[in-house]
Amino acid sequence: MFHRRQLLIASAAAAAAASALPALASPPIRRRALAALREARPPEAADDLAAAAQDEDFWAWVRDCYTVDTSMVNFNNGGVSPATADAQAAQLRHLAYTHEAPSHHLWRVLSPQVETVRERLARYHGVDAEEVALTRNASESLMTLLFGHDLKRGDEVLCTSHDYPRMLDTVLQRGRREGIRLVTFDPPVPLTDPDELVRMYAERITERTKLILVSHMVYLTGQVFPVTAITALGRERGIPVIVDGAHAIFHMDFRLAELDVDYYGASLHKWLCGPLGTGLLYVRRERIPSVWSLQASSETLDDDIRKFEQVGTRPEDGRLALTESLDLHEAIGGARKLARLCYLRDRWTTRLTEHPRVSLNTNLAPGLAGSIVNLALEGAEPHELQAYLWSEHRIYTISIGFEGCSGLRVSPHVYTTVGEVDRFSEAVERFLELG
Repeated sequence: MFHRRQLLIASAAAAAAASALPALASPPIRRRALAALREARPPEAADDLAAAAQDEDFWAWVRDCYTVDTSMVNFNNGGVSPATADAQAAQLRHLAYTHEAPSHHLWRVLSPQVETVRERLARYHGVDAEEVALTRNASESLMTLLFGHDLKRGDEVLCTSHDYPRMLDTVLQRGRREGIRLVTFDPPVPLTDPDELVRMYAERITERTKLILVSHMVYLTGQVFPVTAITALGRERGIPVIVDGAHAIFHMDFRLAELDVDYYGASLHKWLCGPLGTGLLYVRRERIPSVWSLQASSETLDDDIRKFEQVGTRPEDGRLALTESLDLHEAIGGARKLARLCYLRDRWTTRLTEHPRVSLNTNLAPGLAGSIVNLALEGAEPHELQAYLWSEHRIYTISIGFEGCSGLRVSPHVYTTVGEVDRFSEAVERFLELG
């Protein structure tokens, strides 16, 4: 029998556990913040965008839509971004509902609602909902494509040495198992001429090249590659081009329909600020039948985008909560969001590059970069600066790269304040003074 004393002890333990969780912003605050963002006049002209990027009252409302730890400065949003407060609340709500009656609530109520999320993402990007799969991350999306194309021994996959290691490992595993060859080349750092990069891909295509992999935004530097032109090159040569959009989607201001690509894999827990474990896979409709699913699917799904979602029993809380993340993104607006990210970026890069020991591995020309920048210091290793920033200033960054492209990856987000950017600049200047 469960006695009253046991009940009191259990209740106290539950309350203590709940208090240890990060507090979500109260619903009235979030509702007021979102309403204020929606009512703000959307900027149209370039001058309006520049002013909007510096409207600190507006961006204070945006910050209220998050539950970030204010005891630190998080400048590694390129790794993973925080979900919005509303997305977190929705996720908890969906998960609690699931466990009231899992087999009914999950499969008969919540899973069908995923179609609404699919439709909304497709509508935003101007593509057909039957071309959008909701996966768990960019890795799953891209491995689906890299494993899903039929290749034979001796066939080659072409990409740069700056593509994400997990994707390179996918091809290398196919090499160990099937004899597929990975062909890489070093792209220019920083990238100054996108047309030159297209030529570098073209020069390396041979009769054995059967797939091309290209990063839309390079994870090392944040450099934006000309994926539309590279996709067009692949079509001319009859070679499928797979685009890794993990860092670009909902970061740069574009729609998938505008890119005119055939294959695109991305994470939605980065710049959309969706729940952890959410991703997107776009496959042009006529290409779906020719790509095998990563996990086994019925033959009846051969031409159905949902074959790429066949992973067995999974909770739907994350995928369904993407609608709340989309609410905030659309309330801000893609152009205004990018303008803010570039304003914050330019604030610290302009200041720090005045120092003779500071250089950037990222070309910041319009359209070639967003928030992610690779910062290099002459006479100092990136990991030394990373450790100093964290231990002395509680500023979280990541040292990243390899010989020829090594630095500190810095990536503020829309919830970042001007004060935090200046705090980062001052800390780097202090580090330079120390030696």
